[in-house]
Amino acid sequence: MNERDERNEIADENVFEQLQFESQQETRIPEELNLLPLRDAVIFPLLRAPIAVAREQYVKLIDDTVTQSPERVIGIVTQRDRETEHPGPSDIYGTGVAVTIRLMGKHQDVTNLLVLGVQRFQIQQILSDTPYLRARVKLIDDAAQAAEADALDIEALRRQLNSVWSKIVELSPEMPEEFKGIENEPRPWVLTDLMAAHSRLATSEKVVILETLDLKERMTKLLGLLSREAQVLELGASLHSQAAGEINRHQREYFLREQMKAIQRELGEGDDRSQDLDELRSKLDEALLPPDAQKEADRELGRLERMSPGSPEYTVARTYVELMAALPWSKWTDDTLDIPAVKAVLDEDHFGLDKVKDRILEYLSVRKFKTEGTARQPILCLVGPPGVGKTSLARSIARALGKEFYRLALGGVRDEAEIRGHRRTYIGAMPGQILQGLKRAQTNNPVFVLDEIDKVSSDFRGDPSSALLEVLDPEQNNSFRDNYLDTPFDLSRVLFITTANQLDTIQSALRDRMEIIEIAGYTEEEKVAIGRQHLVSKQINEHGLTPEQLTFTDGGLTALVRGYTREAGVRSLERQIAAVARKATREFAEGRIEPIIADEAQVTLYLGAPRFEFEELRDRESIPGVVTGLVWTPVGGDTIAIESIRLESGKGELQLTGQLGDVMQESARIALSWVKAHLGPLGIAPEKLTEGALHIHVPAGATPKDGPSAGVTMVTALVSLLTGKPIRERLAMTGEVTLTGRVLPVGGIKEKVLAARRAGVTTVLLPERNRKDLEEDIPADLRAGMTFYFVRDVGEVLQLALEPSPKPKKIRVKESTTGIIPVPVSAPTSPARMKHPEGTRRLRASPQSRSATCP
Repeated sequence: MNERDERNEIADENVFEQLQFESQQETRIPEELNLLPLRDAVIFPLLRAPIAVAREQYVKLIDDTVTQSPERVIGIVTQRDRETEHPGPSDIYGTGVAVTIRLMGKHQDVTNLLVLGVQRFQIQQILSDTPYLRARVKLIDDAAQAAEADALDIEALRRQLNSVWSKIVELSPEMPEEFKGIENEPRPWVLTDLMAAHSRLATSEKVVILETLDLKERMTKLLGLLSREAQVLELGASLHSQAAGEINRHQREYFLREQMKAIQRELGEGDDRSQDLDELRSKLDEALLPPDAQKEADRELGRLERMSPGSPEYTVARTYVELMAALPWSKWTDDTLDIPAVKAVLDEDHFGLDKVKDRILEYLSVRKFKTEGTARQPILCLVGPPGVGKTSLARSIARALGKEFYRLALGGVRDEAEIRGHRRTYIGAMPGQILQGLKRAQTNNPVFVLDEIDKVSSDFRGDPSSALLEVLDPEQNNSFRDNYLDTPFDLSRVLFITTANQLDTIQSALRDRMEIIEIAGYTEEEKVAIGRQHLVSKQINEHGLTPEQLTFTDGGLTALVRGYTREAGVRSLERQIAAVARKATREFAEGRIEPIIADEAQVTLYLGAPRFEFEELRDRESIPGVVTGLVWTPVGGDTIAIESIRLESGKGELQLTGQLGDVMQESARIALSWVKAHLGPLGIAPEKLTEGALHIHVPAGATPKDGPSAGVTMVTALVSLLTGKPIRERLAMTGEVTLTGRVLPVGGIKEKVLAARRAGVTTVLLPERNRKDLEEDIPADLRAGMTFYFVRDVGEVLQLALEPSPKPKKIRVKESTTGIIPVPVSAPTSPARMKHPEGTRRLRASPQSRSATCP
């Protein structure tokens, strides 16, 4: 059975073309009627309509009506939802039309009827709904209602309806001419029904007219609907005229081009050029350019058509038009908005990095609920040491979102034209890398990675960082103008992700436009997990082995992390895993059959003695004047030794070595000034400074060092040297010091704490204002086994850091007009029993409880 047979609808008129109608006679309508629901059709009184009935229960309704009722009267109603297969009482409208079956023809799958509408009715009560609907109805006398209405109002409405109907018939060429005769109908209720039945109103609107019982109200509603239809037809006629004009113009251009081709053939020019230009025009049409870009492309293509192929400008114009056709003006990919699926992909590709993953999931959640307007694309800047997975994370984001991926390396870029392109007046001009990347991605909403944005430099050719200001500004990049393209291109749909190792070298205005997400170095446990989940399987596969042949234990991976790598990321770890895999591959190539277990002993056998050990920290702890400091480097945190000695010769000079930057040299001078100002409270003889010289050195002299965070370390080193007190065992510190002895917060707390943990430090002194950084960025399990003291001034630092002298003294802090002055009093025997002065806080993580407590 075809689609038409599956529904009750108004049949084609030609089904009954050969039949002759009887003259209408007075029909008696019973109070109870069998109801036949129609889909998308409305029958009005006094109108003839063919109907095709295919549903089985309604074929039975027709048979029962014809055989049981001599009047052959049924009720026609309209379904509320055309998809309802078996409508019940609530699925039909309450007003219908009683019709008589004038003719009937049966076929194999369908029964065709010709019915004549008799009178409106309202359903009073549903008597039965099986096998079909049967109801008690109330008939509506339209003539009686017309007699009760205001004759003047009815006449005015009738004239208005006739006027609008004439306009509709005139603007509708497909409407038969005989429909104009409707205007001559004298009965206003019949006129209204005829116009409603033969107009293009929607089914729901026709139902409204049918259900409106008051004649004046019915005519008013129909007038409003027909007036709207007339306005639509007038607008359509106007648009048709405009379109016809455009078609005529295009036809004229077509004939002119054909004539041009004929002239070119007469001149001996081949058809290949014409074919190429036609292909270019077709590509431009398919690209769906914005109006401004389309105008520029048409102008350049017109120049190209008039230009000789031998002209020097021909190649320039052709290259420009090809770029316009190749750019993804209207091509994009649909984002994957399944949040759990995206999270699963991100977790599968990368271990940790929760901040970036959460930000991407938040962005997708907004996209999922913001269905109207344009969703603002975030401009993310992933900042962290090398090897932590910034670029690979961006690639994973593209895979999770179902977007195309493109990466642009900015390291060493110093020409502004690399971003904005060259003007076409220059020889060899090209568009910028932004547009070239979108051209290669073939979509206007890819994940576009600007890698190493902190390595951008500038020279006489311009500043690429300034050119990026427009690219990475969501308020401006919707109209990015490349110098070569010279027309706006919308970059607002692009998801830009930048990567950097440090923020200091990024232009401040550019940094302000990006959402900074810092990615710290991995902990030892995280590196082992990453190696186990990602790196081992990758290297085993790349070296042609199977997991059964080579297996890494957690002990073996831990040995690689501790003894053979010292980095924030995992690149060196991957290289060491590859080295072990190469050794194993060679053994199998030489005939080995037994599988290899890469445990700690096997790793040492393959790679030799560990390169990095942590004995140095214990070796220097008992020497007065040597203090362990915590520093941040572009590759993660590290520990350094601040060494100081006193020279007998000299007159109070201060020597600084170790490639110290200006800020670090200032920190050393501040430290010395503070010590000089507090010689008495510290118990230091003045001649130790006036007679002789001091020398401060920071080892690894080939490595440049700078920054203020070594201030407290330098003060402690000088006091330890001049008092002869060594530093407490396994203690490290960081913090900026002021001339009055206050300790200011510093950055890179997570990297520094991880470096201290790797070096075996158990006690860490941090500025009080860095408490939040420790608690937010360092999980409790990583703080286990370490004690953290938060200090506000140098006096607290010295109390906690220095071992007691033979005559025990400690430093107590009191306020004075010149600042905070430490005063010597008796010292405790160990930090664990110390009564902390006002402002000192101690955070100790119990190995048993594995959680931080603050007594």
